[in-house]
Amino acid sequence: MKLSTQYSKVNLIVAISVLFIAGIVYYTTISYIANDQLDTSLSEEIVEVTDYVKTNQQLPKPFDFDEDQTTFVKTNQLEIKRKFFDTLYCNPREKGCESGRAIIGLVTLKGVNYKVVVVESKEATENLIQLITLITIVLIAILLIVLVITNRYILDRLWKPFYNTLRQLKAFTITDIELNLDETKIDEFKELNSAVLSMSSRVKNDYQNLKTFTENASHEMMTPIAVITSKLDTLIQDETLKSDQYAQINDIYAATNKLSRLNQSLLLLVKIENDLVQDNAVLNLKEIILEKLHQFNELIQNKNIGVIHTLADKEITASKYLIDILINNLFNNAIRHNNAYGTIRIYLTNKQLVFQNTGDEQPLNPNGIFERFQKGKNSEGTGLGLTIAKNICSQYNFKLSYYFEDPLHTFQIEF
Repeated sequence: MKLSTQYSKVNLIVAISVLFIAGIVYYTTISYIANDQLDTSLSEEIVEVTDYVKTNQQLPKPFDFDEDQTTFVKTNQLEIKRKFFDTLYCNPREKGCESGRAIIGLVTLKGVNYKVVVVESKEATENLIQLITLITIVLIAILLIVLVITNRYILDRLWKPFYNTLRQLKAFTITDIELNLDETKIDEFKELNSAVLSMSSRVKNDYQNLKTFTENASHEMMTPIAVITSKLDTLIQDETLKSDQYAQINDIYAATNKLSRLNQSLLLLVKIENDLVQDNAVLNLKEIILEKLHQFNELIQNKNIGVIHTLADKEITASKYLIDILINNLFNNAIRHNNAYGTIRIYLTNKQLVFQNTGDEQPLNPNGIFERFQKGKNSEGTGLGLTIAKNICSQYNFKLSYYFEDPLHTFQIEF
């Protein structure tokens, strides 16, 4: 969930809770004030009735004065405390009852005590409260709508520099030109952009230093390797060498070649991981596989390996250089780790490329097979072939996986 969405959610929950509690308090307060006004009016009515009795020395007849209803009941009580309560107000004009407010009092006429009950209608007061409540609810609804719209558009605008920085960070590579971050007046985003620019600058400087060191080291290594290889070629041609000396020189020659291949493989990994190979073009994978099959034909025949292939036309956009290396590694792996008189099966469809080969009866470790320098006990390779293949596939969002279905080791690329 986005931060702005989470903020809006919390903001709305808090706002609704506060407004709900405030609404209850507001409604209770309005009701209390309205009842207090009614009680004041009823108290005045009791005073008027008492004054009327004292002045006229008689009880007034039942009347409906100013919509108020007054009744008198004889009582033996010598004192009645004035009390207010809710009751029903029966309106004779409308022939119906509605909510009302009443007061009880005591008047004395010629030594006889009378309980006085004055009832006043609450309809007008309740209508006013309902109107005020309705207006309040509408205002709260409008406030919430404005709050939602404000959070959605204002916050999105405020967070725009952050999302621009995040988008550029996701697309950032060490070969890019300097990041172009938006200007902002928000201090936190200014500090973030400053930290990002500083970090990217340090990363690029470190990369350039490492790249320079790697290229120089590789170049310097290739020169002595070439000298060693040249000297070994000369020694091998010496006819005075004894057989054991010849064998030792051959071992040195093989180790030197392996060191050269290792150096080239490590350099290639650096280029792939840093996206330095950019010669993309539209390639027909079927044609490349058939071409490689022809190139590896002699090695295949030397081990009497049978090849079965079913190839459909499949076009991809990638570097010809990297795809050649990928297919080479898959062929090398399938031939080198195969048995004499074994089998290689190649399937190419629009969705996947599959290489299967016979070989060791035990499955390889699927979790470590693509790690650097992971190889079989009897392997003479550098241990980087499948790592390079995995990185090339990752470069183009292909998925390279391994599984074993006795007796076939299977490497599958999903496009």
